[in-house]
Amino acid sequence: MDESLKSHERVAAETWAMVETWRGFASVRRLIAAHKAEVVCAALLLVMAANLLAVISRKSITNDELVHIPAGYYHLVAGKFQLNNEHPPLVKMWAALPLLFIQPNETTPEEAAGNFSEETWKYMGQFWPSNREHFEAIFFWTRAMMIPITLGLGILIFVYARDLFGARAAVLAVALYTLEPTVLAHGRIVHTDLPAAFAFLLFFFVLRYYLKARTPRRALLLGLASGLALVVKFSLIVVWPVLVALAIAGFIFAARWQESRKRIALHLAIVICVMIFVVNAAYYFRSPPIEAADVKWVQTMSAPSFNNWMTFFKVGSKVVPTYWLFGQYNVMLHNRDGHPTSLLGQYNQNGWWYYFPVAFALKTSLPFLILSVLAIGWTLWSLWRREWRFLWLIIPFAIYAAMSMSSNINIGIRHFLPAYSFLFIAAGALLDRLLRVQYARHLTIAIIVMMFGWMSVEMLRAYPDYIPYMNQLASNHPHWWYLSDSNVEWGDDARALADYLHAHGETDVRGALSGGWGTLQFYGIGYHEIFPKPGRVVPETRYVAIGASFLNGSTIAIPADEQGNLVSEAERINYLAPYRARTPEAIFGNSIYLYRLKD
Repeated sequence: MDESLKSHERVAAETWAMVETWRGFASVRRLIAAHKAEVVCAALLLVMAANLLAVISRKSITNDELVHIPAGYYHLVAGKFQLNNEHPPLVKMWAALPLLFIQPNETTPEEAAGNFSEETWKYMGQFWPSNREHFEAIFFWTRAMMIPITLGLGILIFVYARDLFGARAAVLAVALYTLEPTVLAHGRIVHTDLPAAFAFLLFFFVLRYYLKARTPRRALLLGLASGLALVVKFSLIVVWPVLVALAIAGFIFAARWQESRKRIALHLAIVICVMIFVVNAAYYFRSPPIEAADVKWVQTMSAPSFNNWMTFFKVGSKVVPTYWLFGQYNVMLHNRDGHPTSLLGQYNQNGWWYYFPVAFALKTSLPFLILSVLAIGWTLWSLWRREWRFLWLIIPFAIYAAMSMSSNINIGIRHFLPAYSFLFIAAGALLDRLLRVQYARHLTIAIIVMMFGWMSVEMLRAYPDYIPYMNQLASNHPHWWYLSDSNVEWGDDARALADYLHAHGETDVRGALSGGWGTLQFYGIGYHEIFPKPGRVVPETRYVAIGASFLNGSTIAIPADEQGNLVSEAERINYLAPYRARTPEAIFGNSIYLYRLKD
């Protein structure tokens, strides 16, 4: 009897446990059902993260990362910000955090002396050889630190789009984001481009949040977002005119908005103070005088206005860090002087106003390109119908597009990434609106499935070579004919080249490669630059490796000969023209062309 009772009790306990388990599963199902948009968004971003990690494990370091990673570590441990000051330190320091655990060998600040450019290159030239055994670990873990920023931008796109257009539009926007090759190309690289997209979108998200209910707490958050933008990328100083314009409008229309001018002034003061605090914090609250070598640099580059600039640095450094101001100055010089570039077979130092629209048309997957054009038209039409929420798409997009198209630095679609976020959101909202049209719902679903299927095929077709990706519009010429620089080659296929050369018994190569001077040595390949230089003998090698950007010709730099004579512009551009007509033995990542010259 006792045994029978115990058996019944055991069965009852097991049944009750099963009921509780079922209730738990039901609770989880209800939770998922209530937050299915968030679950889908999370799943999309997890797949994206896996993709980015897989590419990191296959690709080598890019040309710019050779400088950014050592500079970030130097900023982090030495608190000195002269190095690589054309880019604010925050993103580089974030990426360098894992190096505190790897503990690379480092050069002390006293060993590198010169102006900011000389010191940057000297430190880089000492850092990597001193850490030969950690070479791949260093760039793997620093790159891995960029993935949370990329995922953070995806989450922010979701939240921004949901706030404006609803959950389904937000999911569609995130899906577009996770499949776009240009995002996948730069979402893993230690650079300021994709973080700038995050900071720019965050600024407008917080600005909208503030305008909904103008409180001191929200003004503080706006100051934090504004300050973050200023220390992520120098081009994001564009947020400052936005704030000024908003403040002026507030003072003018205070009565109409039922707002006190005193309160507007208080909030503006909060924003400015917090912004200044963030900028100073990113530079460790350090504002040393400009170093003597950099003073000479200013005198050389801006002789007529030298005293004015020095006064600007001296006075401005009482408020914000000296080398934040100096970085802004160097970006201004870069934009003033331009950068050698190419577009559709044309060559120019100062670019073209239509460079970024053309680059966007070539380097964006065709489905997203079509959606973007339609979404911009739909946004403008919606504004004409007084749907004012669309201002939160078109104004930020127009601001960044106008700034980009007026720039003289036309070296990569990556500089246009902050404008992409608003296109993803607008396209997601357009697809959502089409799904609401009942009589065409089935056709819309078929179109959406086709477009996302097409984008998925493009993403898989390009994997892992996302940097040189171009769509089917670039089919009549080699990709390097259409664009140059980081659009077609950035040095991250050096490992594949080295593996091929080793397999063919080679340990040396002549060439012209982005970053080849800094990476091939760590893969056991001696790199000999093909361009002549006084006093340098270039050895004969069996193979010559030419990067796509050098085949283009725009990035070629040939030093003066012993008499100080420079080659003409046409000779410079066409120095490697004979290789354009050759058939390469192998192509690596669609970015490096390898030619065999002798058997």
